[in-house]
This record gives sequence, structure tokens and C-alpha cells, in this order.
Amino acid sequence: MKLPRSSGILLHPTSLPGPHGIGDLGPEAYRFVDWLAAAGQSVWQILPLGPTGFGDSPYSAFSAFAGNPLLVSLERLVEAGDLGPSDIAGIDMPEGDAHFGYVQGCKGRLLHRAALRFRASPSPERREAFERFCADQATWLPDYALFQALRRHLGEGPWQGWPAEIRRREPAALRHLGAELAEGVFQQQYAQFAFFEQWLALKDYANGLGISLFGDIPIFVALDSAEVWAHPELFHLDPQGQPTQVAGVPPDYFSATGQLWGNPLYRWEALAKDGYAWWLNRIRWNLTLADLVRIDHFRGFEACWAIPAGETTAVNGRWIPVPGAELLAALQRMIPEAPLVAEDLGVITPEVEALRERFALPGMKILHFAFDSGPDNPYLPHNLPRRCVVYTGTHDNDTTLGWWEGLDRPARDSIRAYLGTPGGDIPWELNRAALSTVADLCILPLQDVLGLGGGARMNLPGRPGGNWGWRFLPGALTGELAAKLSAMVHRYGRSPSR
Repeated sequence: MKLPRSSGILLHPTSLPGPHGIGDLGPEAYRFVDWLAAAGQSVWQILPLGPTGFGDSPYSAFSAFAGNPLLVSLERLVEAGDLGPSDIAGIDMPEGDAHFGYVQGCKGRLLHRAALRFRASPSPERREAFERFCADQATWLPDYALFQALRRHLGEGPWQGWPAEIRRREPAALRHLGAELAEGVFQQQYAQFAFFEQWLALKDYANGLGISLFGDIPIFVALDSAEVWAHPELFHLDPQGQPTQVAGVPPDYFSATGQLWGNPLYRWEALAKDGYAWWLNRIRWNLTLADLVRIDHFRGFEACWAIPAGETTAVNGRWIPVPGAELLAALQRMIPEAPLVAEDLGVITPEVEALRERFALPGMKILHFAFDSGPDNPYLPHNLPRRCVVYTGTHDNDTTLGWWEGLDRPARDSIRAYLGTPGGDIPWELNRAALSTVADLCILPLQDVLGLGGGARMNLPGRPGGNWGWRFLPGALTGELAAKLSAMVHRYGRSPSR
């Protein structure tokens, strides 16, 4: 895959401003797209869109296919006729902070109300669209809708604690509860219909302005997810549905004890029996939702760090080979030039690099990692290849200003000498360095465009709480800021109009 020389902004929709607790797919999302176009940007990169569970992490979702109902815009539901203006009056929340608990309760009640109104009197066009959506997504939607209805019916606990006949998906039990919970199942189907109706409308709008959407696929899925419940044969589980070995990464830049993610590992031999159909369907669906998709933890397609269940850190794991080349070859046969990017950060071996190169996938380069080991550091701007995506930092890094403030004086002096700048406005000095590289695509976190400090960090890996809540404030994206970024993008040949 060949990326055009271009640039974009990293911002998850939850970080948009707005009155309803977290950002969503409503008016502020469209204003952001307009600002991207004014700023000469070609790409909007997001994090995974799935329904988040414990910790609100988009990398730990209740489904690998479903969308997050918390992102559904209430204003768009009013426009669609599924809610009335009075339904959303008086529920505004303070700007600048995320309140996931509030949103889950309040928006859940409003989605319930919207589902009832939709079922009572949908227009013929939307009824047909809903029925078509349910038919098109029949490989995952019925399992997901029943899974979520069951969670609510059984007290929101993980599915491993459900009664044995439901945990094991005995047909008679599922038929009985499917009938009993038909209303809840329909509400889940409606919420997914509303999400993807709004998401695809936003994508069409962005594409119409020359903005491509850059999605993200976590390589692993959450243990408490519809996929693991519906397809336990694809994962390393014991008879009670508990994992026997889990995913993570060994000690690295982010953590001296590694990262213990806890996701169940795949039974790749089971996935191979039908030609990796589950994975191919997942990638194809994500390429419907975005124009370009990042494979998070691409390293796991060559080998995964397997940690025995019950460990409290990721130290005592081992690398287990994975047939990623077979999967990617099958994908190549289905989509010859799939627009994928490999997240190849962390412990990268020659074998991982060979896998990425075999399938001509762009990798990632992070400037925050560039200045600590001399002139041969592969992340330094003068060492970058063209086929890559360069970032100042990612959602897992501190903001550039926060990173800078955490460095000692010798490190700062070295960076100033390399950049040839005084370091007085380090976020924009590093933005300029990233944009000026030969990398085909440059992505800047919005926090660095806004010059924000460490308080605007999106995620600190290994921290159990306090992540994913950052939002930018209304009015922050000014015309002057758009002009400044547009001029720099044009100067370095990344403007869409060049």
C-alpha cells in the first residue's frame, strides 16, 4: 500500500466537546471535520469504536464488531425523529470533563426511549434501513444484542459468572431467554443501527471534504465480550470460560514489569480451519467504517507474549509463534491492497520487520522515542523511511509539552541541538520536525497542536483508572490555528491541494 504524502490529526470522538458528558457523533464532530479541512489536513485518526467496558478503554470492548452507543448523538436522534427536542432539554453537563457513568445511565435511558419510538412509528425508509442493517450484520449482531441483554438481565457481571446453561450457550436456554428478553435484544439492535447510521453519515461528510478516516483494530479482544462468549472455541479457555493464558507485553519503555492486558489468547489452529474467516470479516468490516486502519500490536501477528493466567505482572511470559503470514496472505487474496498500517512499536524483532515488509505495510515512528540513544536511533527524523507514519506521540504517550517538562537539562539541550531551535515552543517545534520528514503520513495528536501539557494526556499504560477522559474545550480550534497548521502543511508538501 502506498500512502500519499499527507498529514492528519489524532483525536478520539469522546474527546470532542459538547453538552452530554463525552464527545459524540453530533454537531461538534462535523465542526471538527470542517476545521480539519480548513487546516489543510487529509486524515482524522481515531481509536477503536467498540462499546467500552471496565476502565472505559476503547481497547477493551464488549465486542470486536459493535459500535459504542455512548457515541450516539442525541441531536441526531432528534433530527431522525426518534427523540423529541424536549427529551434532551435540560441534561447539559459541564464542558471539559468526561463523565462516563453519567453518560451510561442517562444516554441508556434516552436510547431506550428512542428505540420504543422508532419501533412504534418508523418511516418506511428507516424501517427498511434497519432491517437491511440487521440482515447485513447477521454474523455478529444477534450474538452481541443477546449478550448485552443478558448482561443487563443478570446484573452486569462477566459472562463467566452466568448460569452454566447460558454460559455454555445451550440452545434451549438461549431460545427461552431470547424470547423473554426480546425487548432488550431489540433495543441493542436499535442502538447499533443508530450508531452506524450516524458514523457512516459522518464518514461520508468527511470524505466529501477530502478527509480520510483512520481507524484502529486492537489485535486482541476482551475476555468479557460477545465474541469470546459466542465463540469460545477460538480462544484458550478452560471449561468455565476462564482464560488459561493471557496477553500482554514484556517489560518495555512504558513499564518495568510489562503490561498485563488479560485478554484471552487465540487458538490460531481453530481460526485456520475456515481460512481465518473471523479475522477476515473483522478487518473487512473495519475497512467499511474507515478508509485506513491501524493494526494495534502488529507484533502479535508474528508472536504473542503468553502469560499464564493468575500472574500479577507480565514478567513471567513467553513468546509463542503466530501464523500471521497465513492470515495476511488470505487477506491479500481478498483485498489485494488493503489500506493497513502496522503498529510496530515495542519489542520488534527482525522476524516482525520481515513480516511487515513482506506485505508492504507502513510502520509507525514516534519522535518522543528518537532522542535517547544517539544518531542511529531509528526514530530520528533523518533515519525515517518514506513508507511509514510519523507521530510526535500517540494516545499512550504524554503530550509533547508534558514529555518535555519531564526531561532533564542534558536531554533538553541535546534535543534543542538536533532540532536547531531554542525549545521555547517545543510542541510546535516537534510538530514541524514531524511534518518535515520524508514519512508519507504525519499524524499529530490534537493536544500537541493545541500545545497542551501533561494534564491533557489520553492514557498512561498500566494505570488502572483516570484514562481516556480528556476533552478539548469549545472554541479551542480557531481559524488562526487552522491557518498556522495549514501553512506549515503546505510548506512541507503535505497539503491536499498541492
